[in-house]
Amino acid sequence: MTGGSQRDLSEVDNGGRRVVLGVTGSIAAYKAVEVCRRLVDAGFHVSPVMTADATRFLGAATLSALGSEPVHDSLWSDADPIPHTALARSADVILVAPATATLLAKYAAGIADDLLTATLLATRAPVVACPAMHAEMWEHPATVDNVATLRRRGVVVVEPGVGRLAGGDEGAGRLADMEEILAAVDRVLTPQDLAGRTVLVTAGGTREPIDPVRFVGNHSSGKQGEALASEAAVRGATVTLVTAADRPAPAGVTVVRVDTAAEMESAVLERAATADVVVMAAAVADFRPKAPAGEKLRKADGVPDIVLEPTTDVLAELGRRKRPGQVLVGFAAETGAVRAGAEDKLRGKHLDLVVANDVTAPGAGFGHDTNAATLLDAGGRWTDVGLTSKRELARIVLDVVWARLSRQD
Repeated sequence: MTGGSQRDLSEVDNGGRRVVLGVTGSIAAYKAVEVCRRLVDAGFHVSPVMTADATRFLGAATLSALGSEPVHDSLWSDADPIPHTALARSADVILVAPATATLLAKYAAGIADDLLTATLLATRAPVVACPAMHAEMWEHPATVDNVATLRRRGVVVVEPGVGRLAGGDEGAGRLADMEEILAAVDRVLTPQDLAGRTVLVTAGGTREPIDPVRFVGNHSSGKQGEALASEAAVRGATVTLVTAADRPAPAGVTVVRVDTAAEMESAVLERAATADVVVMAAAVADFRPKAPAGEKLRKADGVPDIVLEPTTDVLAELGRRKRPGQVLVGFAAETGAVRAGAEDKLRGKHLDLVVANDVTAPGAGFGHDTNAATLLDAGGRWTDVGLTSKRELARIVLDVVWARLSRQD
């Protein structure tokens, strides 16, 4: 299944890149407030452009206060004598959220009768359109044709979601989830160097049942694996995330949820053979109770004797099965000798890259949004990554993966 992205654009250095945020006359215009805020927080320079109908749903003063500059709403009264070309040329991306059926129709037909449509026709920047309208309008053949035309011309259309619409109706047409919109912006600004590749990522800590209530587990949150899956998807890969973490699914990623080490083993080995890249970021239990109780263990019955047995070493099995050209990445959660642990895991499990970290270091390891790690590749090259966001560490890891894939092509 797919769902909302875990991508946090604030974790990326956007270098003041400019977004023209177009807002049209939809009841969903109020959601543009959050879009604008998130983009500014992420370091983008946001130039809001509102149509006349948009101001019926949302006051221009709101976006003027939240954006990087006051709202632009007219071809004729703007401070710039040619506002549409100035906006079009300065934009790194144009995002229209929400985009009405009228906006889609005019853009597809090449009609430029207001500032937003004129800017769209004048730009050479990528355009992301996020439709929002009633289901009947979204499904109308004219809208279907207009969307197809825009996509053929290279416009990225973020499909509306299904749910409650204005007036209490239900159906397709509500503005896409915030994370999906932000992921689309991220994607058009990111080189698609992993396009055509299939990437399998694991995340989270498995839980091995003691009884129907209790389990043996670990502190893994799944954040690093999810960051890797999101980064790979943004870079164009077809991504499957096998996760034991109970967190929202990243946008554009197929998610397989598991609980135990055995379930993780089955899901991963079933899919690994067709993957170009396998990244084992999950904390898979090394041991599990040999005979889980069928009913809840009672304190009154005394302290139970829990006998453990080893689980399958999934990463080692992947190393044994690794096909030519496949890149296998392992993670080593250490509490001391990070480099020694990395060397042992790289050699012993036939890895192409190992990412090792000291989970006791401040700000690193389980549960944090940041991490620090040491990378060791099969050529013996070490890379130390200081404390940074887990998304930035994911980017660095996948840069190494991409370089290895490129050398093999």
